[in-house]
Amino acid sequence: MYECPASGTRRLDSSPLQQATPPPSATSSSDPVRFGFGENWQRFLSVLDEERITEAERNFRTMLEVDRLDGRTFLDIGSGSGLSSLVAMRLGAERVHSFDYDAESVACTRELKRRFYPDKETWTVGRGDVTDARYIDSLGTFDTVYSWGVLHHTGAMWHALENTCGAVGPEGLLWISIYNDQGLQSRVWRTVKRTYNRLRPELRLPFLVLASAPLELRSIAGSLVARDPGAYVRSWTQPRLRGMSRWHDLVDWIGGYPFEVAKPEEVFEFCRERGFVLQKLVTAGGGLGTNQFVFRRTA
Repeated sequence: MYECPASGTRRLDSSPLQQATPPPSATSSSDPVRFGFGENWQRFLSVLDEERITEAERNFRTMLEVDRLDGRTFLDIGSGSGLSSLVAMRLGAERVHSFDYDAESVACTRELKRRFYPDKETWTVGRGDVTDARYIDSLGTFDTVYSWGVLHHTGAMWHALENTCGAVGPEGLLWISIYNDQGLQSRVWRTVKRTYNRLRPELRLPFLVLASAPLELRSIAGSLVARDPGAYVRSWTQPRLRGMSRWHDLVDWIGGYPFEVAKPEEVFEFCRERGFVLQKLVTAGGGLGTNQFVFRRTA
């Protein structure tokens, strides 16, 4: 998804807050309008190279505060391109299971497995739905559960997060990112995203350019204020956070629907009530983009 500058990484203690249950999902999972994430990921695979993979590995080490995943099991919920699963394998995960709701995303993940670990039986790839509790239960629990920018696209975000929490084993890690709730602005973006997906295919690119123009102009202005106009150009040519590309992130941002949001404290309380302590938080700085959380499950 479209990644905006974060306010920084903060390591937090699990200070008790007033118990609060987040509001129910605003988007019905029965909404037939849905973005084809897999099509975008297939295009991304054409630009995936060692530099992007190395950047994704660096991000893993930073967020999880580990050098390796040796001896750990890893669940990739909404595997998309398969890059995160690939990184988990390269960092030595004992077993990796990747799944996605989108059939073309599953195909992307299988393609990466074919390229890098064709004979590795400890990396399994399948199609599944995180909102299906029976499917999640059938997988068992994992030492590290990862779902980056996925749960808010299910149409039933809190239910999906409930199931995701259940997949984390004792003392396991949960790494998720959820779109930041900006109130009215988030509701406007929800309308933009739904409109994009209802358009005829030939109209989507012009609409994307128009809808993203304010974001791009703001980015250009920021580089000029910083007296580094080349920064904007580099943002299009160099790997972004997690090894992603700016163009594919932009398409994901404008098209990503269903679309739900949450305030950081809502996600914190939801997971705390289910036996998790917050280990790391990277916010969207109050703006667009996602808030990232790394939780640890208590024994």
